[in-house]
Amino acid sequence: MTNILKTLILIGLLVTGQSVMAQGLLDQNYRALAGKTAVNLKEAYGGDVILVVNTASKCGFTPQYEGLEALQRKYAARGFTVLGFPSNDFMGQEPGEEAQIKEFCTLTYGVKFPMFEKVHVKGDEATPLYRELAKATGVSPGWNFHKYLIARDGTVVANFPSKVKPDDAALVAAIERELKAKGPGK
Repeated sequence: MTNILKTLILIGLLVTGQSVMAQGLLDQNYRALAGKTAVNLKEAYGGDVILVVNTASKCGFTPQYEGLEALQRKYAARGFTVLGFPSNDFMGQEPGEEAQIKEFCTLTYGVKFPMFEKVHVKGDEATPLYRELAKATGVSPGWNFHKYLIARDGTVVANFPSKVKPDDAALVAAIERELKAKGPGK
Protein backbone atom coordinates (compact mmCIF):
# COMPACT_ATOMS: atom_id res chain seq x y z
CA MET A 1 0.00 0.00 0.00
CA THR A 2 1.32 3.41 -0.84
CA ASN A 3 1.91 6.03 1.80
CA ILE A 4 -0.71 8.29 0.21
CA LEU A 5 -3.34 5.56 0.36
CA LYS A 6 -2.44 4.77 3.98
CA THR A 7 -2.73 8.45 4.85
CA LEU A 8 -6.13 8.73 3.16
CA ILE A 9 -7.42 5.68 5.01
CA LEU A 10 -6.14 7.07 8.32
CA ILE A 11 -7.81 10.42 7.66
CA GLY A 12 -11.05 8.62 6.81
CA LEU A 13 -10.93 6.65 10.04
CA LEU A 14 -10.24 9.78 12.08
CA VAL A 15 -13.11 11.69 10.47
CA THR A 16 -15.50 8.77 10.89
CA GLY A 17 -14.44 8.34 14.51
CA GLN A 18 -14.97 12.05 15.18
CA SER A 19 -18.47 11.87 13.70
CA VAL A 20 -19.36 8.85 15.81
CA MET A 21 -18.01 10.55 18.94
CA ALA A 22 -19.94 13.73 18.10
CA GLN A 23 -23.19 11.85 17.72
CA GLY A 24 -22.51 10.09 21.04
CA LEU A 25 -22.60 13.47 22.78
CA LEU A 26 -26.33 13.71 22.09
CA ASP A 27 -27.15 10.02 22.41
CA GLN A 28 -28.27 10.47 25.99
CA ASN A 29 -31.60 10.44 27.78
CA TYR A 30 -32.87 13.20 30.04
CA ARG A 31 -36.30 13.58 31.55
CA ALA A 32 -38.36 16.60 30.54
CA LEU A 33 -38.57 19.14 33.38
CA ALA A 34 -41.19 18.02 35.92
CA GLY A 35 -42.08 15.15 33.60
CA LYS A 36 -41.85 11.41 33.76
CA THR A 37 -40.74 10.62 30.23
CA ALA A 38 -37.10 10.49 29.20
CA VAL A 39 -36.13 12.16 25.94
CA ASN A 40 -33.22 10.93 23.83
CA LEU A 41 -31.50 14.14 22.78
CA LYS A 42 -30.15 12.66 19.55
CA GLU A 43 -33.54 11.31 18.47
CA ALA A 44 -35.38 14.50 19.40
CA TYR A 45 -32.87 17.17 18.37
CA GLY A 46 -30.19 15.47 16.25
CA GLY A 47 -29.68 17.47 13.07
CA ASP A 48 -30.56 20.74 14.77
CA VAL A 49 -28.16 23.47 15.79
CA ILE A 50 -28.40 23.33 19.58
CA LEU A 51 -27.60 25.78 22.36
CA VAL A 52 -27.22 23.92 25.67
CA VAL A 53 -27.56 26.19 28.72
CA ASN A 54 -27.35 25.45 32.44
CA THR A 55 -29.99 27.61 34.10
CA ALA A 56 -30.99 28.88 37.53
CA SER A 57 -34.01 30.83 38.76
CA LYS A 58 -32.34 32.95 41.44
CA CYS A 59 -29.27 34.27 39.63
CA GLY A 60 -28.26 37.67 38.34
CA PHE A 61 -28.25 36.11 34.85
CA THR A 62 -31.80 34.70 35.18
CA PRO A 63 -33.28 37.42 32.90
CA GLN A 64 -31.37 35.67 30.08
CA TYR A 65 -34.34 33.27 29.93
CA GLU A 66 -36.15 35.97 27.97
CA GLY A 67 -33.34 36.26 25.41
CA LEU A 68 -33.00 32.49 25.11
CA GLU A 69 -36.71 32.21 24.36
CA ALA A 70 -36.35 34.99 21.77
CA LEU A 71 -33.56 33.00 20.07
CA GLN A 72 -35.75 29.91 20.09
CA ARG A 73 -38.65 31.77 18.46
CA LYS A 74 -36.42 33.49 15.90
CA TYR A 75 -34.51 30.42 14.69
CA ALA A 76 -36.65 27.35 15.47
CA ALA A 77 -38.06 27.13 11.94
CA ARG A 78 -34.49 26.93 10.61
CA GLY A 79 -33.57 23.95 12.80
CA PHE A 80 -32.36 25.60 16.01
CA THR A 81 -33.18 24.56 19.55
CA VAL A 82 -32.28 25.87 23.00
CA LEU A 83 -32.03 23.11 25.62
CA GLY A 84 -32.18 24.25 29.24
CA PHE A 85 -30.80 22.24 32.16
CA PRO A 86 -31.55 23.70 35.61
CA SER A 87 -28.71 23.27 38.07
CA ASN A 88 -28.20 24.13 41.71
CA ASP A 89 -24.39 23.85 41.46
CA PHE A 90 -23.62 27.54 41.94
CA MET A 91 -24.39 29.10 45.32
CA GLY A 92 -27.72 27.23 45.57
CA GLN A 93 -29.35 29.49 42.99
CA GLU A 94 -31.77 26.79 41.75
CA PRO A 95 -33.17 25.45 45.03
CA GLY A 96 -36.72 24.69 43.89
CA GLU A 97 -38.36 21.45 42.91
CA GLU A 98 -38.78 20.82 39.20
CA ALA A 99 -42.48 21.75 39.15
CA GLN A 100 -41.62 25.10 40.77
CA ILE A 101 -38.83 25.73 38.27
CA LYS A 102 -41.12 24.94 35.34
CA GLU A 103 -43.85 27.23 36.65
CA PHE A 104 -41.36 30.05 37.27
CA CYS A 105 -39.83 29.80 33.79
CA THR A 106 -43.20 29.63 32.07
CA LEU A 107 -45.01 32.35 34.02
CA THR A 108 -42.14 34.79 34.51
CA TYR A 109 -40.30 34.50 31.19
CA GLY A 110 -42.68 32.66 28.86
CA VAL A 111 -40.16 29.87 28.34
CA LYS A 112 -41.32 27.34 25.77
CA PHE A 113 -37.94 25.95 24.71
CA PRO A 114 -37.24 22.43 26.01
CA MET A 115 -36.20 22.28 29.64
CA PHE A 116 -34.93 19.12 31.28
CA GLU A 117 -34.46 17.61 34.70
CA LYS A 118 -32.34 19.36 37.28
CA VAL A 119 -28.72 18.22 36.82
CA HIS A 120 -25.18 18.71 38.02
CA VAL A 121 -22.97 20.50 35.50
CA LYS A 122 -19.53 20.57 37.13
CA GLY A 123 -17.11 18.36 38.96
CA ASP A 124 -17.38 14.65 39.64
CA GLU A 125 -21.16 14.81 39.87
CA ALA A 126 -21.61 16.36 36.41
CA THR A 127 -24.02 14.47 34.19
CA PRO A 128 -22.60 12.64 31.17
CA LEU A 129 -23.74 15.44 28.83
CA TYR A 130 -21.89 18.10 30.78
CA ARG A 131 -18.80 15.91 31.20
CA GLU A 132 -18.71 15.48 27.42
CA LEU A 133 -19.28 19.20 26.78
CA ALA A 134 -16.41 20.06 29.13
CA LYS A 135 -14.20 17.44 27.51
CA ALA A 136 -14.98 18.73 23.99
CA THR A 137 -14.26 22.37 24.85
CA GLY A 138 -11.87 22.15 27.78
CA VAL A 139 -14.30 24.40 29.68
CA SER A 140 -16.79 23.48 32.40
CA PRO A 141 -19.49 25.98 33.32
CA GLY A 142 -18.07 28.55 35.69
CA TRP A 143 -21.53 29.78 36.63
CA ASN A 144 -25.18 29.62 35.65
CA PHE A 145 -26.15 30.34 32.02
CA HIS A 146 -22.98 29.02 30.42
CA LYS A 147 -23.78 28.24 26.78
CA TYR A 148 -22.48 25.48 24.48
CA LEU A 149 -23.26 25.65 20.76
CA ILE A 150 -23.56 22.31 18.99
CA ALA A 151 -23.50 21.97 15.19
CA ARG A 152 -25.97 19.89 13.20
CA ASP A 153 -23.48 16.98 13.14
CA GLY A 154 -23.32 16.91 16.94
CA THR A 155 -19.92 18.56 17.37
CA VAL A 156 -19.45 21.32 19.90
CA VAL A 157 -18.37 24.38 17.93
CA ALA A 158 -18.31 27.11 20.58
CA ASN A 159 -19.01 27.93 24.19
CA PHE A 160 -19.89 31.21 25.81
CA PRO A 161 -19.56 32.22 29.46
CA SER A 162 -22.51 33.38 31.52
CA LYS A 163 -21.92 37.09 30.91
CA VAL A 164 -22.51 36.61 27.16
CA LYS A 165 -26.18 37.47 26.70
CA PRO A 166 -28.35 35.60 24.20
CA ASP A 167 -28.50 38.65 21.92
CA ASP A 168 -24.70 39.15 21.95
CA ALA A 169 -23.41 39.69 18.40
CA ALA A 170 -20.78 36.94 18.64
CA LEU A 171 -23.30 34.34 19.86
CA VAL A 172 -25.89 35.31 17.24
CA ALA A 173 -23.23 35.22 14.49
CA ALA A 174 -22.11 31.74 15.59
CA ILE A 175 -25.70 30.47 15.55
CA GLU A 176 -26.35 31.95 12.11
CA ARG A 177 -23.09 30.49 10.77
CA GLU A 178 -24.09 27.03 11.95
CA LEU A 179 -27.61 27.37 10.58
CA LYS A 180 -26.15 28.15 7.15
CA ALA A 181 -23.68 25.27 7.29
CA LYS A 182 -24.53 22.13 5.39
CA GLY A 183 -25.44 19.19 7.47
CA PRO A 184 -28.31 16.93 8.36
CA GLY A 185 -31.39 19.03 8.99
CA LYS A 186 -34.92 18.24 9.91
